[in-house]
Amino acid sequence: MQQKRINYIFVKFFSIKKKHPVKMKYNFPVTIENGLGETLVFKSCEIEDGEEKLIVENSVKPGAGPIMHTHLMQDEELTVVSGEMTYQVMGEDPKIARKGDTALFKRGVPHKFWNSGSTELKCTGWINPANTIVFYLSAIFEAQKKSGKMQPELFDGAYLITRYKSEYDLPELPFFVKNVIMPVVYFLGKVSGKYSHFKDAPDPTKKRIV
Repeated sequence: MQQKRINYIFVKFFSIKKKHPVKMKYNFPVTIENGLGETLVFKSCEIEDGEEKLIVENSVKPGAGPIMHTHLMQDEELTVVSGEMTYQVMGEDPKIARKGDTALFKRGVPHKFWNSGSTELKCTGWINPANTIVFYLSAIFEAQKKSGKMQPELFDGAYLITRYKSEYDLPELPFFVKNVIMPVVYFLGKVSGKYSHFKDAPDPTKKRIV
């Protein structure tokens, strides 16, 4: 009886590990914008080597672009279709990409980019694996629209920064703010019922053990 139970656990463990991820529950394309000059289109999702890979397009107005950030579990690639993009990896000099140029940002590498030209920047690219990125960026953009600035609305920002810290990071955010103030605001938001709009939020992605 004990041997049968051991065999059952063994089979269940390895069958779970070999499963392909469940298809994302979104109707693509999904378009989001933050009211600050950034529009992002999640065009489609495809399976590549057992991972969900998002195909994306973005358009960025002159001077706009995300702050320094890190995808801890994802690779991201952008190819310039039109306009001029300046991008920077933390600790390195900025680089300029023009039509046809590609920038690859590996997981765990802090980076940012912005439209350094005088016309709209348009790019195509991908994010792999998808994990929670559609929800996360959609929520970030909505929180930015609430505040009307790059800094998201306080309670929503605290929720996203704290709950999804295993997946995303803002390396230039002061340590005390990130590790003390944000968790406190997150807790206050939970106990005061400010997060009902996040009731269907996905669980944070756990780091995979290879």
